[in-house]
Amino acid sequence: MKKLISNFAATATLMASFVALPAMAQNTTQIEGLEIIGAPIDGKMGFQPAVTSVASDLQNLDWLLLIIITVISVFVTGLMIWCIIRFNKKRNPVAASFTHHTGIEITWTIAPIVILVLLGAYSLPVLFNQQEIPKADLTIKATGNQWYWTHEYVDHGFEFDSYLLGSAATLDTDARPADADVTPQILDAAMEAKLVDAGYSRDEWLLATDTAVVIPVNKTVVVQVTGSDVIHAWTIPAFGVKQDAVPGRLAELWFKAEREGIYFGQCSELCGKDHAYMPITVKVVSQEVYDAWLASAIEEYAGIALPTRVASN
Repeated sequence: MKKLISNFAATATLMASFVALPAMAQNTTQIEGLEIIGAPIDGKMGFQPAVTSVASDLQNLDWLLLIIITVISVFVTGLMIWCIIRFNKKRNPVAASFTHHTGIEITWTIAPIVILVLLGAYSLPVLFNQQEIPKADLTIKATGNQWYWTHEYVDHGFEFDSYLLGSAATLDTDARPADADVTPQILDAAMEAKLVDAGYSRDEWLLATDTAVVIPVNKTVVVQVTGSDVIHAWTIPAFGVKQDAVPGRLAELWFKAEREGIYFGQCSELCGKDHAYMPITVKVVSQEVYDAWLASAIEEYAGIALPTRVASN
């Protein structure tokens, strides 16, 4: 009987350690001294800083399109004003009547062709650069769930869940007694204190997660994206990446972050009532810092069997 009780106690202790894993994971990515770069700024317009070649190409293409459509809009508006003034009834009491104008017809046929060829010559290489996945230095599998992300470091055999910092899943009064005063998903003084304790500020509310994705700078990262329940989307604006997470399908995106810092993204596909509370946090660090973080993460998750996830439509 004593042996049976002892075995039961050991099993209970092991299960309790598994249950405590999310709380433990909150402490693995508190990397100090990083600048917040990829974040929305209230009242500002324009793109976030482009820190990947993918994002730079997209922003340059956007500027090219903006210039072209601005020139066309100004030209068409000016032409309409000129026609209104030049051919109004007061100046032309007898209307002219004609059905063809060879020069104009040739112009409005050739001009769009030239514009479309120009756009194609620039945009197709940008598209191919996104879709042609290079050899990865690091592969991460991102699985969208209602309403959090699971990030698996495929090459190293561990994974963790990333919840909105301040959601019910991130409250642990044993690890942080002040969590007893925190109301999930409500920004007040208690929530602000929780953000500060995690290394963020009030400005990062609804952006920061309890556990961030950590990647090394100047390394090719391939993210495999899927969903476990409904369609989500893994998006980091400063990286220029956005990929739908569709249940039953495995898509890929890639980027190479060229600047250390903290970057934020969010689920960008309407996925249910808590869609607005499904952010993504990525920390780009030096290779030395990444190696140290990776060693601690592997040690923390070593020997833990990954759950079997079955995507459904």
